[in-house]
Amino acid sequence: MTDPIRLDKRLTSLIGCSRGDAQRYIEGGWVTVNGQVVEQPQTMVTDEDIVLRENAEATRTETVSMLLHKPAGMRSDELCALVTPESRSELDATGVTLLQRHFHALQRVMPLSDDESGLVVVSQDGRVISHLKDRGATLEQEYLVEVSGELAPYGMKRLAHGLSFRSWPLPPCKVSWQNETRLRFAIKPVHPGQLRDMCAQVGLEVISIRRLRIGRVAMGKLVPGQWRYLAPDERF
Repeated sequence: MTDPIRLDKRLTSLIGCSRGDAQRYIEGGWVTVNGQVVEQPQTMVTDEDIVLRENAEATRTETVSMLLHKPAGMRSDELCALVTPESRSELDATGVTLLQRHFHALQRVMPLSDDESGLVVVSQDGRVISHLKDRGATLEQEYLVEVSGELAPYGMKRLAHGLSFRSWPLPPCKVSWQNETRLRFAIKPVHPGQLRDMCAQVGLEVISIRRLRIGRVAMGKLVPGQWRYLAPDERF
C-alpha cells in the first residue's frame, strides 16, 4: 500500500497535468475513485482506481439553476430543502452531471404563494437570479386555475381585460377554458392573490392554482416535489 496522498496530487502524477487543472477536473466531477465521483481535491487516496472521464474539461465549475414543481401547501422558505440528489426527476434530459456543489448557496426566485403549486426556480447562478428579479414582471407566466361557481355575464371578456386589483387597472391577458372547471391564464405581471381576486370578481371560487410556465421555460411533466436542471440552452 502506498502512502496516503491528496487526490489532486495523485491525478497530477497519473496524467501529467498541472495541479490547478487537476483541481478543476476533480471539482467539475470528471474524476472517479473506485467508480465513484469525488469532487474534493483534498480527498486522501492510496491504491484506489482513479480515472479521468472521457472528454474531461479543466474549466471552472459552472453554477446551475433548477426547475422545481412546488407542492401546494409548502412555504416558499422550505423550497430549497426539497432540492436534493434524491428528488431529481428521471425526466431530466439535460445531460448535466449532478454534483454535490450544485446544492450549495441556492436561492429561490419568483416564488409562489404557499397555497399555490407549480413551477419555481431555485438557483445559484447570479445571472439567472438577477434576470428574474429585474425582469420577472415582464415575463409572461402561464397558470392553470381550477374553479367552481357560475361565471358572471361577460366574465371571460372581463378576465381578459377590464378588471382591477387593489384599485389598479390590470393590463390585458389571455384566458381560456381548458375544460369545464379549469381556466388557463397567460398573464403578466402576477401579484400574490391576484388570480383569486380576478376570479372572484366574475363569480368564480378558486380551488387550486398551478404555474406551468415562466417566459419560454415550461415545467413539463415534473411531478410535485421533483426538479430538473435548467438546460444550458434554455432561456426565460
